[in-house]
Amino acid sequence: MRKIPVGVLGATGVVGQRFIQLLADHPWFSLCALAASDRSAGRRYAEACSWRLPGPLPEAAAELEVWPLEPELDCRLVFSALPADVAGPVEERFAAAGYAVCSNTSAHRMDADVPLLIPEVNPDHTVLVEAQRRRRGWSGCIVAAPNCSSTQVALALKPLHEAFGLQRVSVVTLQAVSGAGYPGLSALDILDNVIPFIDGEEDKLEREPAKLLGRLNGDGVVPAAVAVSAQCNRVPVRDGHTACIALSAEHAPSAAEAAAALAEFRAAPEVAALPSTPPQPVEVLADGDRPQPVRDRDRAQGMTVAVGRLRPCPLLGLKFVVLGHNTIRGAAGGAVHNAELLAAQGWLS
Repeated sequence: MRKIPVGVLGATGVVGQRFIQLLADHPWFSLCALAASDRSAGRRYAEACSWRLPGPLPEAAAELEVWPLEPELDCRLVFSALPADVAGPVEERFAAAGYAVCSNTSAHRMDADVPLLIPEVNPDHTVLVEAQRRRRGWSGCIVAAPNCSSTQVALALKPLHEAFGLQRVSVVTLQAVSGAGYPGLSALDILDNVIPFIDGEEDKLEREPAKLLGRLNGDGVVPAAVAVSAQCNRVPVRDGHTACIALSAEHAPSAAEAAAALAEFRAAPEVAALPSTPPQPVEVLADGDRPQPVRDRDRAQGMTVAVGRLRPCPLLGLKFVVLGHNTIRGAAGGAVHNAELLAAQGWLS
């Protein structure tokens, strides 16, 4: 298979660096273009970037020149790690110029004609690309990955919703500092502390799962009738978001029934064949003190979410804990996974 040339927008930030790390040896994609702000444009990536991830800066990226954020890159698939306040118009310019944009930003997630995508959850939603191209008159497209916490929550809710019909969901998150980017939070703010507010996060977590679990209807998605209430907290953990979930369902499951539904959850065959799809999207842990970020965030190279502590809830019926790697499955890894699905379904040809 001839590799597809790809680029990264916002390449110097932490999520941009994670894209570069994941794409450096990807079996389907070849990293050939990097773009960032005017401050970095025109420089070698190794000079423009202060590498923050474990392991060395990949050689495939080090000598590449950083380009401005304009649709002049020598590829037709780009990954967007741009800040939300600039991503919207930049992603639209690239899509209008014929690029497929796999976005990690919030700019277009809730647009009616933009697929909000997790391949194991809603692979059929890619058909919205056709409506998007027709409505907007462009030959490219924008496909969005969900918020980091929404991703792991939706992966856990998907099999439970299919089996039992979810009604109400309460989520309390404990979110790692890497989710704030670099330099992120001051040590004086986060050490020995919990910050019970993350700007905009609760709104995303309350809205995005309904679109992810919704059904196609013509050129749009009918959101699932699942009410989500979220409280989001920043905690002194480097990587790995934890979510404590309680829920009610039309057909209330026992803890054992819920554990079985989660453990048996598998990707559809076309999704299972993608390079980034883990053998188990959700892994159920039996130990009473799991999942834990340090011990469980890297399952299947960070693409599997871990669930534990399934037990009855006296208020809603069922409660449990879910953990996912926020910068891999919940960010760059999720967007790369989406691009793999677009390629497999023929949307990039």
